[in-house]
Amino acid sequence: MMIERPARATMASLRIIFAAFIAAVIAFGCLSPAAEAQERPRRNLLDMLFGTREPDYPDQPAEQPPPRRKSQPRKRPTPPPRQPVVVQPETPPAAEKLQDAKTILVVGDFLASGLGTGLEDAFSTSPGVVIQARGNVASGLVRQDYYNWPQQLSGMMDQMKPAMVVVMLGANDRQPIIGSGLNEKYGTDPWFLAYEERVQQFAKLITNRRIPLLWVGLPPFGSDQLTASAVKLNHLYQSQMAAVGGEYVDIWDGFTDQSGEFVVTGSDINGQQVRLRTADGVNMTAAGKRKIAFYVEKPARRLLGNQASPDITRLDTGSPLPAQQTSLPGTEPEKVTSIPPMNLSDPELDGGAQLLGSVPAPTSPAASPRDLLVDKGQMAPAPAGRVDDYRLQGSVAR
Repeated sequence: MMIERPARATMASLRIIFAAFIAAVIAFGCLSPAAEAQERPRRNLLDMLFGTREPDYPDQPAEQPPPRRKSQPRKRPTPPPRQPVVVQPETPPAAEKLQDAKTILVVGDFLASGLGTGLEDAFSTSPGVVIQARGNVASGLVRQDYYNWPQQLSGMMDQMKPAMVVVMLGANDRQPIIGSGLNEKYGTDPWFLAYEERVQQFAKLITNRRIPLLWVGLPPFGSDQLTASAVKLNHLYQSQMAAVGGEYVDIWDGFTDQSGEFVVTGSDINGQQVRLRTADGVNMTAAGKRKIAFYVEKPARRLLGNQASPDITRLDTGSPLPAQQTSLPGTEPEKVTSIPPMNLSDPELDGGAQLLGSVPAPTSPAASPRDLLVDKGQMAPAPAGRVDDYRLQGSVAR
């Protein structure tokens, strides 16, 4: 009994010492896991997604993550609107003009100057045609005090000896006629009578010399008043060309839509939609000038004939002529036997004067298989080896 007491006292002292150690640890701030879990705040879903954390301890601030830069969406450049692809035909190189090339003289106002440019393009590949444009921008047949066309035209024809004259006038003639005892306002009956006489006299200067004359009508304009005047003047030009022996070239439909209204954009000579008129509704673009020339080109080529052909050749150009085809030596030329023409109504063509069927068909003395079968009920034996040849079967059966 005396030995067990010190052992029990030792165990009790050890327990006291261990309890004191635990108390000291708690005193120094070493928290238990349960206490630490209670003091540390719980993380929510936003903290887990974006990484925001509260400080583990009150005296130590938590490290904040750097702010994220918002990515700006890249702006793609807006592509320009697609333009219709217009395939322009290749322009053939201009041909060198011949020394004896025929001259087409183009006279008139600003529209005639543009027509001359278009005709130069139209006949660029024709070595036998030369275009001479002599247009005066503000001229006409009314203001002869400004530019006297009858006097100027006579001098031009004497100098150039043209093979054809193309006239395009009238766009500037919507004004009073003053001079030679006249003072008439535009649009009156006396004005039209005086203007008609001037057109006739001007045209006769050309036709009296036996020179072909092409008078080109006016196109519609952006102004309704100018368009109405162009309609009246075109009727006058057309009637006078029929009287003096000239030819009137109508270009009106080439610069209007299906309803006959003025258009700025239309089909060019290649069928492409292009701008034909300028912003003022009066002048022509390059495509419009070429389109006027397109209407003049047809009658001009018809009147000039082979001279306006792109493939014209001359002996003085040095181009060799094709060798004449000859027969081979030692061969005789074939004898051509002439056959007289036959008259389709000649009854001798069928070998006689009687119609077919008038003579009975020739008869054969021997009876045909059809006659034997129909008349006598006799059938010709089947050929040997055919399926209905029963002779072979009978021989086998025997």
